[in-house]
Order: sequence, then C-alpha cells, then structure tokens
Amino acid sequence: MSSQVEPSDWVLHARCRDSADILFADNAKQREARQVCRECPVWAECLAEALDNRIEWGVWGGMTERERRRLLRKHSDVRSWRELIRRHQQATAGAHATSGSGAR
Repeated sequence: MSSQVEPSDWVLHARCRDSADILFADNAKQREARQVCRECPVWAECLAEALDNRIEWGVWGGMTERERRRLLRKHSDVRSWRELIRRHQQATAGAHATSGSGAR
C-alpha cells in the first residue's frame, strides 16, 4: 500500500483554497495572486497540475497563463511535469543538505 498523498489532496493545503477568485484576476491583480502562490506550501503541486492538464486560465503555482504557455512550448518533450518538479525538489533538497556544513 502506498503512503503517498493522492495527487488532488494538495488542494486542501493551498493558501488560495478559500479565495480562489483571486487566481482568475486580470493583468494587474495577477501580481497579488502570484504573491499568494509564493507563500503557499503546495505551489509545486499546483503548478504541476496546471502544466500536466494544460489548464489555460488563471494563476497556478505562481505562473500566469502566458508564462505556462511559454514553458510548455519551450519544453514540449516533458511528459510529466509532476514527476519533473518532484525530482527537481528532491535534488534541490539534497544539494541544500550537503551544502549546510556550516562553512561561510
């Protein structure tokens, strides 16, 4: 039996869960939405959801529609953004763990 959280469970931890309307704002208000995403514990899961499912509207994981379209065009070979982001986070966490030796 897997101990992984279901992919859709991240929504329960999203900072925007009670104010999702901010995520579908137009130009100037998108900055506010991106700020909410920056402080969200599940921004990566949110972004992967939008990229994997080609969601066209709103701010997801801190990226606007335009930014996601550009990323998808640039990396059209990516089959699973969820897996790519997960691997990147693991690599980044590992790099931080090894560089935290106290040297300054």
